[in-house]
Parts: sequence; structure tokens; C-alpha cells
Amino acid sequence: MIFGLLLVAVSCKEEKKVDVAAGLNPEKMATMTTKNVSTLISDSGVIQYKIVSPLWKVYDQIDTPYWVFPQGLFLQKYDRKFNVIATVAADSARYFKDRKLWKLMGRVELTKAPKDLFQSAELYWDQTSNKIYSDSFIHIETATHVLEGIGFISNDKLTEYRVVKPMGIFPVNKEDMLEPPAPSSTEGASTVTVTPVEDNTPPAKDTVAL
Repeated sequence: MIFGLLLVAVSCKEEKKVDVAAGLNPEKMATMTTKNVSTLISDSGVIQYKIVSPLWKVYDQIDTPYWVFPQGLFLQKYDRKFNVIATVAADSARYFKDRKLWKLMGRVELTKAPKDLFQSAELYWDQTSNKIYSDSFIHIETATHVLEGIGFISNDKLTEYRVVKPMGIFPVNKEDMLEPPAPSSTEGASTVTVTPVEDNTPPAKDTVAL
């Protein structure tokens, strides 16, 4: 009788182990989890940018491998001389490795040296096409003006960009309104295109489910 009870108990334990194993899905499990990340990312031997994040998860065992930064991301982009030319900050982010596509979410803030600021709730950065785009609200601050609107397309250097549906463009102060300062050099200057409201062409957003 005692032997029979032990056999039942062992059988129950084995069944529980099988149930737990059956519930595991490798595609939904991170292949790497790293906390307090601070690392340099290079391409073809050249350092491109630095990533800082409290939590970094890598999902490689799926059809579309990606990295996820659920607790926030701070990124510094460098030129070939290792000077910081831009920064990216977001509440959360995903990077689709095979496509070199970033999806930045939450409070997204981009800066471009020396003092240009771009803010939105969602931005995409396509490193293959060298474009940054969004169909959300965008707030832009430069040394001379503030620009707001819906929809945004830019090169990844943030030097040539357009707002699809502008809501307003405002000079920083009265002096700018009367006589905008002439830049001493065109190097690093930005070209801004304010698209008329009647233009309903949306940004060339990827159709993949993100």
C-alpha cells in the first residue's frame, strides 16, 4: 500500500515536469538578457554609436530577430573622428537586426549638434535607407525657430527634413522675426521643407508589423 502511494506521488511529479516543459516556447524566450548595458556598436570595423540601457533583451530564435530595450534607451551617434554628432533617447525601443531598423517609442528625443532638438511619441530610424520618419506629432527646436506638425521625414543626419502636415512655425524671438541671422558657413546647416496641409502623402512607413 505504501509502495503504491509512492508510485502515484512520483507519477504526479513527473507529469508536472512534462507540463512545465510543454509550456515553454523558445521563440518567446530571450536568448540573451543583459542589465546595465553600456556598449559600443560598430559596422565594418568602424564604431557607429554607443548604447546605454538598464535592460537589453535579444530574441534570435524567431523569424524576425530583434533586440528590445523595455526600460529605456540612450544612444550616441559618432562621426568617423569619434565626435558625438547626435543623440537618441526613448522610453523603450526595438531594433530589427536583419533589417537595421529602429523603432523608438514613448517620449522620444533626438538632438543634433550643436543644439537642434526633435521630439515625438514614435520614430523609426532605417539605417539601410538612411532615413528617420514618423506619422506622429513632431516638435522641432533650432537656434532660430520652433516647428510643429504631424508626420516627419528626414535623412539620418537630420540636415534635410520635412513636416508632412505643419501646425505652425514660430521664430525663437522678435529679433529672429525681423531679421533671421545669416549663417557664417553652410556646413552642418539644415534644410527644412514645410509641406502644405493639402498634401496628404504619408511618410514612407514600413508595412511590416512592428
